[in-house]
Amino acid sequence: MRPMRPTVLLFDIDGTLVTTGGAGRRSIARAFEKLYRRPDACSSFSLSGMTDRAIVRKAMGIIGVEPRPEAIDELLATYLGLLAEEVKQAVDHEYFVHAGMREAVLEARGRSGVAVGIGTGNVREGARIKLERVGIYEQFAFGGFGCDHEDRVELIRHGASCGAKLLDAPLQECRVVVIGDTPKDVAAAKGIGALCIGVGTGQFTPQALLEAGADFAFSDFTARGAIDALLQDR
Repeated sequence: MRPMRPTVLLFDIDGTLVTTGGAGRRSIARAFEKLYRRPDACSSFSLSGMTDRAIVRKAMGIIGVEPRPEAIDELLATYLGLLAEEVKQAVDHEYFVHAGMREAVLEARGRSGVAVGIGTGNVREGARIKLERVGIYEQFAFGGFGCDHEDRVELIRHGASCGAKLLDAPLQECRVVVIGDTPKDVAAAKGIGALCIGVGTGQFTPQALLEAGADFAFSDFTARGAIDALLQDR
């Protein structure tokens, strides 16, 4: 069934598309250890739903380092090199695509009038590293990334605009759907007037995501109604 309106889908990565077994957190801890001898820089707060640059900025503030743009860039460059190592070494039972996600992405890609992209706090290169490990990076034609904007609402707006351009449709005429596992994903979707589908594959239950304002929430994408919520205009 073809959607009534051009549809832009933006999938979050960590906790939504994949679980990396902590590869990202280990990598950023190692980066802070390498540059500042402070592997504990991020240990006092949750990284869930944060953009990479926001994580680094907050951690630098905690350890008393001025978060100058060039210092953040250096830390992220170091992090990406270490992330490639961690992802390569991760064991398969800890690093996987969440149930139903491959099928949902393929189903969406097969529909006319649907643009399938990424909406993530990861910088673009981090997204590539994480998703290439499980063979799905090439399924996404565009995205809003943590290197596009430090604020999650604005990177989602950027991703939605890219998707609308790909569909050759005005953004205001598109149905935009954000798929994520945290209240921050929900807030970003609502910040641009998009729908949000929550998945309980991260740290938050479907009920918690509904209470945060998600339009739909499922345990994972094998749940009844999940594909319909993704692809049917209502």
